[in-house]
Amino acid sequence: MNKKFAAALSGGAVLAMALSGCGDDDSDDKVNDWAKTVCDQVQPQLKKISDANTSIQKQTADNSKPVDVQRTDSRAFQQISDAYKAMATAVDKAGPPPVDDGETTQKDAVKELNASSAAYAGLRKQVDGLDTDDQAKFADGLKGVADELNKISRSGDRALQKLQSGEVGKAMAKQPGCQKPGATPATPPGPDA
Repeated sequence: MNKKFAAALSGGAVLAMALSGCGDDDSDDKVNDWAKTVCDQVQPQLKKISDANTSIQKQTADNSKPVDVQRTDSRAFQQISDAYKAMATAVDKAGPPPVDDGETTQKDAVKELNASSAAYAGLRKQVDGLDTDDQAKFADGLKGVADELNKISRSGDRALQKLQSGEVGKAMAKQPGCQKPGATPATPPGPDA
């Protein structure tokens, strides 16, 4: 049960990292300024998403009690939902990027980020409603959550790919705020490792 959920989560982590990338040095200063404005706001949200995914994977990797998995997942999905909402707000407040079709690009990204936020809030409600007293029912319910998580990951990933395409994407890729958080999934941080 838990291994399938962890696998779905690693797919979800792709979405959190979708803003990272590599780019060329040929971008207009205005586009770079816009990208910096957005990326400075996005970085803490990417970290929150990464941390939430890590907490779910850690709890799922243990042979934890259903109630503990439920509590961790619920908290993490709310954290991810809040992070996507904050990213949508950052893109919205930054205004349209100064490129052709910038307004459409911005509106589409805000819409998709808000949709991802709502979807993760929905996952939280779904997890909160699982029966933790029956291991088999909980496992079945968790599988449904994992399936939904895969769908959310794919749709949110497409939105962010649009935002980071072309000139805007090149500018965003150069911003430290839009790079992957420094966590390594294989080794959890901590002095007692």
